[in-house]
Amino acid sequence: IFSLQTGVVYVAAAALGIAADRYGVRRMLAFGTVTFLAGAVLTVLVRSFPALLFAYGILTAIGLSAIYVVSYATVPRWFERRRGLATGLATSGLGVGMLVIPPAAEVLIRMLDWRGALLVIAVCATVGLIVATLLIRDSPAAIGPETDLSAEFPDGYTETEPFDRAAYRAELWAIATSRRFLFVFAGWIGVYATMYVVFVHLVAHAGELGVGERAGVIALAVIGVTTGLARIVVGWLSDRVGRFRTFLACSIAMAAATLALAAVDSLVGLLAFAVAFGVAYGGNGALLSPLTADLFGRGNPNAVFGLVSLSFAVSGVSAPWGAGVIYDLQGTYTPAFLLAGAVGLVGSGLVWLSGMQPAATR
Repeated sequence: IFSLQTGVVYVAAAALGIAADRYGVRRMLAFGTVTFLAGAVLTVLVRSFPALLFAYGILTAIGLSAIYVVSYATVPRWFERRRGLATGLATSGLGVGMLVIPPAAEVLIRMLDWRGALLVIAVCATVGLIVATLLIRDSPAAIGPETDLSAEFPDGYTETEPFDRAAYRAELWAIATSRRFLFVFAGWIGVYATMYVVFVHLVAHAGELGVGERAGVIALAVIGVTTGLARIVVGWLSDRVGRFRTFLACSIAMAAATLALAAVDSLVGLLAFAVAFGVAYGGNGALLSPLTADLFGRGNPNAVFGLVSLSFAVSGVSAPWGAGVIYDLQGTYTPAFLLAGAVGLVGSGLVWLSGMQPAATR
């Protein structure tokens, strides 16, 4: 069910990103909020596995996909000089969620069973999303001409021209078929293979090491804490040393940490890995949408971010499954972590090559 949801979130992001550019991020966030809540409520009510696949694996995933696109792709269009810091602040909530939600869910499940726990969490999330929907604006131009954003938009970016469907499609096609886009897409598949392998198999690996699966859960919580902090700090730093350079360094660090995980044999080593991987992943995640804006412009940010996010679907479906197959064949996660780290290094190299390609033009 989780694999299906992961695939649907990122596959739907491509279409929903285009819709967000066409109809506005406020409408898209409202759509995502309603669809997410409907899927969660239906998940609580269903009593069969196929229905659960549809409710949680597809319907909830479509809502999450709309929320994901808006949350990540909207921020870069509002900021130029401090784009890395702004996105880092906006996405640092991911680390907070990784730290708070799992233990809260565990308590709620003991009190209410999993259906009641899911409903409570979904309702709380929906309240936050409603507030966000009321506050968000479609573009800097939407807040009125009396506001001077020239300091953040030295290139004169205003979004005041009417929507030209033909020009939009032509520009999007030029970007999606460019060598720069293809290198980024292939690079992200490799870079985030490390993330999915670690997130899915770290707890089982901790049990295999003899330190206990609970230690693996603690390590995931440590990743969550360091990720949230790193998104802010690394986002701020990237605005000063270069966002592309920082993203590349964090991608390499994710791969290197995954390679090192194969040699970890103690609780101390596991926690040290969690800190290193959390910092690298946090810095990397903070720069996802700024990187796409820097490389492909801000004319159609939601669509481009949604399209390149299809790479997550490839990694999310294939990498954890492949690591599981390796474990079944070898009886250890060591080869899986080594392979994931090597794939991450290759992906980092492809991202580096993307920066050497010419920008897409119509």
